[in-house]
Amino acid sequence: MKKYLLLVSFLALAPGRPLGAQAQSIPLESPKVRLAVGGKNSLFYLPLTVTEKLGYFKDEGLDVEFFDLGGGSKALQALVGGSADVTSGGYEHTIQMRAKGVPITAFVVQGAHTDIAIGIIKGKIPDYRSPKDLKGKKIGVSSPGSSTHLTLNTLLARDGLKPEDVSVIGVGLTGAAVAAVRSGDLDAISNVDPVMTILETAGDVKIIADARTTEGSKAIFGGDYVAASLYTTEDYIRKNPRTVQALTNAMVRGLKWIQTATNAEVAKLVPELSGGEAAIFETAIAKVRPTLSPDGRLPAGAAEIGFATLALFDPQVKEMKIDLAKTFDDRFVNEANKRSK
Repeated sequence: MKKYLLLVSFLALAPGRPLGAQAQSIPLESPKVRLAVGGKNSLFYLPLTVTEKLGYFKDEGLDVEFFDLGGGSKALQALVGGSADVTSGGYEHTIQMRAKGVPITAFVVQGAHTDIAIGIIKGKIPDYRSPKDLKGKKIGVSSPGSSTHLTLNTLLARDGLKPEDVSVIGVGLTGAAVAAVRSGDLDAISNVDPVMTILETAGDVKIIADARTTEGSKAIFGGDYVAASLYTTEDYIRKNPRTVQALTNAMVRGLKWIQTATNAEVAKLVPELSGGEAAIFETAIAKVRPTLSPDGRLPAGAAEIGFATLALFDPQVKEMKIDLAKTFDDRFVNEANKRSK
């Protein structure tokens, strides 16, 4: 019996085995996973939706129940509050929560750098020269405390402004954000694709900061600022390592599919993410593609860039000594990449 169990374990973990082999041989601790996401209908979480649509979670023996909460801060709250097991959200939340004494850890990266852009709305702030001109203005973000808000705060801080120097309004990530811009009630917006490509193409906004490019990310953050990731509590990882491995296997497989797929193939797989603008959807995908992680790993130096960015405007982060190594557990993504060769 012991020899049989050892054989099963070896086959489940052996490199080159199909990614679903583990789920077929050794039961997962928690095959049912409650996953909170801060706006699943945006391209910020494209790898998550691709992985789901291709059936890769099911291949790993997982039954993932998605809770789309429309903003990263709300998805984080769901995890901390216990109504979600795992969150798909901005990696920076792991650093913020560590500063608060809450042990949150990411285990697979979706965006190697963020795909957020900030734009001034047509007819507003005509004499704009620098972020200082945003002082006192009304600026839309997906939700207060989300990655779109944090990106805005970073831009402001680098020009000597504080978060409270502007009025922030939550507008969501899709059609509602576009409608908010066109209502005339906002002066600027910080958001993701396809929203920003829709607005930019229509001439509704003028982009003033664009992290969708490597150069733009460096200008705002000083380097590649990691975007979406899957993260959870240390306790969940400790109790459910096979489940976390299965989630990571599926996500890495999804990321690698995107690397080989054309923009047209991606658009055909996830038409629900087009924001109703099918004609320019491939353009939005093309802008997001360079930001995506090729393998789910945390880029070198990314944790330090995340910490330095948050410390610009978050005194709690600045004053705390945080063990950044604990914000990302690379065991699972390393194993997933071995299997996917």
